Amino acid sequence: MNLRDLKYIVAVAELKSFVQAAQQCFVSQPTLSMQIKKLEETLGVKIFERNNKHVLVTEVGEHIIATAKRALQEVTLIEELSRNAQNPLAGNFTLGAFPTLASYILPALVPRIKMQLPDIRLILVEEKTDALIQQLKNGELDAALLAAPIHDEYLHAEPLFDDVFKLAVSTQHPLAKQKTVSSDDLANEPLLLLDEGHCLRDQALQFCQLNNATEEQNVRATSLETLRQMVKANTGITFIPEIAIQGNDDDIRYIPFVEPQPKRSICLVWRKTNPRHTLMTEIKRLLVK
Repeated sequence: MNLRDLKYIVAVAELKSFVQAAQQCFVSQPTLSMQIKKLEETLGVKIFERNNKHVLVTEVGEHIIATAKRALQEVTLIEELSRNAQNPLAGNFTLGAFPTLASYILPALVPRIKMQLPDIRLILVEEKTDALIQQLKNGELDAALLAAPIHDEYLHAEPLFDDVFKLAVSTQHPLAKQKTVSSDDLANEPLLLLDEGHCLRDQALQFCQLNNATEEQNVRATSLETLRQMVKANTGITFIPEIAIQGNDDDIRYIPFVEPQPKRSICLVWRKTNPRHTLMTEIKRLLVK
């Protein structure tokens, strides 16, 4: 058994295909199949059930693959420790962010990193929060920009800044005349929210449930920009984080809430076992500028 074999079985388990796994591992399909068969013979167990159409992981195979993933993560950690000791501010750095933040913070961050950390190759990933957390734990991301709180004992969250929500209404809406709004102003208003899986939706719903506001059930947007256009059309009202407010929205009024204002707290999150603490400190410094 060797690391190559572990990579093969993990690839097959994730892709559910010997052909695709072979392509990912840069070997021929017969070579990959033969190595996995040898591994199964050495262990005396079947890791996969296979036929011409399907690849299934056996019950014992599930446990073997889970252990293989942990072993490969530990090997990656050893490699990271070695690289970090040589130059902590060099190499690949994979950073994730959720959609309602990524579009507004990453464009400014990228040139800062290129200028001040020239030996870093930045790789950006945009995903919903649950996917980012899983990728962090799997070692697929070095760090991610997420909204607090983060309830996971394996992850460290470093606070960056608070992003205050404002109420977005059409300039034709009756609330557009107000300088501030309170939770009482939301009663019986059609509130437009993002689709399931967006943390902004969860944060807005939490505020709404506390204050008896109701969601517009017939509309589920997939992006803030969709919500913005719907507000312009006076279809309803919505929450927009301050970081996403644009200066050229002449048809929208962004109204601050009275205290306590709804907000999200943005953090830089990484695995507690990640050895790149010096780099994390530098990334945080560039994010809070």
